[in-house]
Amino acid sequence: MKLLTLNFLTCAVKACKSSSDSFPLHPKECELVSDTIPPNPQLIQNVLPRLDWRALSTTASELGFPTLPENAPTLEELQKDEKMMAELHTLLLETSVSEGMLVCGNCGHEYRIKEGIANFLLPNHLV
Repeated sequence: MKLLTLNFLTCAVKACKSSSDSFPLHPKECELVSDTIPPNPQLIQNVLPRLDWRALSTTASELGFPTLPENAPTLEELQKDEKMMAELHTLLLETSVSEGMLVCGNCGHEYRIKEGIANFLLPNHLV
């Protein structure tokens, strides 16, 4: 599961739909894998406006990545800053979670990740 994907996931528990604590899901005991992918600056530039920067920053710090700037860079800043572009490429596209869990900050439900696939099926009492 690419780290980019984590920026779009929220808790599936019905009671968490109205809580802001259900996003982002927090990685726990995660095993990270890095794949080398050719740089694609256009993809990063297209994805940047769709990202929740606060959630990305939280996820990155919880996984031990360097601290991201407080505010998302503008497209113009990103085009000029090759280092930031490379760091975002590595973080979003080359880094994957192969094993571990994603934990909801609201209800504490743990979604298991096995072989890079998260299990979002809920037990009947949480549906």
